[in-house]
Formats: sequence, C-alpha cells, structure tokens
Amino acid sequence: MAIDCKELQKILSVMPAEQNLMLVGKHGIGKSEILTRFYERQGLQVVTLFLGQMSDPGDLIGLPRMDEQTGRTIFMPPYWFPVDGKPVVLFLDELNRARPEVLQTIMDLALNRKLAGRNLPEGSRLISAVNDGEEYQLTDLDPALVSRFNIYTFQPSVPEWLMWAAENKLDSRVIEFIRATPKFLDSDGTTSTFDRGLQKTPDRRAWKKVSDCISNIDNLESVHKKMLAGIVGAAATQAFVSFLGTSRLLSGKDILLEFQKHKDKLKKYKLHEVATVNEDIFQFIELGGQTPEQKKVMAENLKKYIDELQKAKKNEEIAHFASFFEKDTYKNALSFVITEVPSVYETIIGFIENL
Repeated sequence: MAIDCKELQKILSVMPAEQNLMLVGKHGIGKSEILTRFYERQGLQVVTLFLGQMSDPGDLIGLPRMDEQTGRTIFMPPYWFPVDGKPVVLFLDELNRARPEVLQTIMDLALNRKLAGRNLPEGSRLISAVNDGEEYQLTDLDPALVSRFNIYTFQPSVPEWLMWAAENKLDSRVIEFIRATPKFLDSDGTTSTFDRGLQKTPDRRAWKKVSDCISNIDNLESVHKKMLAGIVGAAATQAFVSFLGTSRLLSGKDILLEFQKHKDKLKKYKLHEVATVNEDIFQFIELGGQTPEQKKVMAENLKKYIDELQKAKKNEEIAHFASFFEKDTYKNALSFVITEVPSVYETIIGFIENL
C-alpha cells in the first residue's frame, strides 16, 4: 500500500526515533528533498550518504589508526559523524545499490545505532531509500537487514507535485501539461517496465529541468524540442509540444479572477476537462498569496462557477467538486469556501446529502 507526501509526514511525526524507516520508490520523486525539508523544520540536521558511491566500509565507518595510549586500533570518525552529541537524521540513499561489504556495516548501525563501536547521539534517526523495479541494477538485500526497517512504498500524488511546482514557480506550460496529462509525470505514457537502457523517460526531477530550460523561451524551435527529448524522452516531448499547440484548459486562476471572460469556453467542456478545472481551483486557493480585493472577486466568481454548473445540470462535475470536501488535501481552500462563500458550501453539502 503506497503512501503520499502528507501521509509520509504524518508517519514521520509519530514514529519513535529508534525505529528505522525505508522508503521504496522510483528515482526522481523527491524522497531526499521531502525528508530534508521535514526534519530541518524541526531543527535536526539531515546527513545524506549515497551508499552506491561507497567503495568500501571505510567510507562509512572511517579509517583505522592506533591508539598510542592503549596500543589498540580505533577508527577515526568519518567527516559526517556528529561529534557534538546532537542527534541527526542519517539518510542512507541508494541502500540497494551498496556493495555487500558496505551493507554488512549497515547491519550494526540499523540494529544498535553503532559504527565501529561509536554510538550515534541519542534521538538520532535512521532512514533509507531504495529503488524498486526491473529497470534498475540493484543489490539483493539481506532479509535480516530488511527486517530492521519499517518499509513503505512512497508515491507522491500528482496534486502534491502540482502544488509543489506552483510554489516553486515552475514554468506554467509544464504545470498545465501535467495537470491535463498526469500520466506523463512519472512515465512516457506507456505501461512497459522493460529496461530501456539509455532511452530517456520522464520523472519529476526531469520536468523541473524542462522548466528551467524553457522559462525564458516563448516559442520552442526544433533544437529546443531535441533538447527536451534528452531530458524527458521523445514520447513525452512530442506530447508536450502537441499540447502547447492546442488551446489550453482554463486554470483555477482564470475561473476565480476572470470568470465572465471565460464563461462561454467553460460551457463547451466535457466532464474530464471540468474535473481538471475543479482541482485547479482548489490548488489556486490553497497556494494563497492573493490580495483582499482578489479574494473578494474569487468568492463572487466561485459562486458564479457553481451556479453555472447547476444551471447546465452538470451533476457529475458538481459531484467531482464536492469530492474534495471529503478529503484533507486542500485544507486552506476548504476553509476559504466555508468562511468566504458559505452559500457554495451549503450548496455542496446539500448536494452530497442528496447523493
């Protein structure tokens, strides 16, 4: 059973520090970024170790030297080890890419929080991340090591990524494309898991790269398309370019700030298109940052939007809009509707009761 970003954060907030956690998921979905942001907000340092890059256990436990007083061999603490006694979050990335001899060192660390006889500070946490799939070249993990971790399949939702993309000001064309065709966020639109070697396929990290590349380019030329194909692959690039050549879907911002201007276009939309607009409305409100004047306009236009759906007897579209009131994905947006547009809230509640 997969967990998304919000569920992961809830788990992290209640899991005792002495319990180890392993995240299983595709590359490029933001595992390290999400963990780092969560724990740094709590004042904890996150130390990331890429185990697949370590050539021998010395990279992890430090180098040996002789203690002149005892005549015995001891290990110098590695560069990352917290010698100030403050707890850290040790993030072991690429665990199932590590050499077998490095994995043996992890055994003691996972069970006893020790490395070469040296204890991690009290309250330290141990988290690992692994890729899972036939397309990866991986090292089999010892069942005894796996048993020392609580294991979760991590799969951030598309709405969570869209919120992140908007907050980080990714190019609007990328956001609109993924909003309309979410299947391209984590794949090239095919269902094959065959190892494609050097053939590029899209992932969340790659779309950030696309945004960075085209942010100052208004019209994509042939060379730009080839550039994007090297980032997200030919299939995703073709779909992206084709999307840009068509009339884009209305956004939540369009509806909430300029409803009258786009009213006629909305009338032509089918169910799946209105569903996309519905979610974008919630995302736009959730992000916040609007002025008091804009919020007043948003409240007025949201009522007009729902009234228009009712007038057109688009019950399935209204049901989709109402479905967000049964989730906690967009708490700020729900609060806005309840407090600023109570008539819409009453309409939705009445609609739900009559289903």
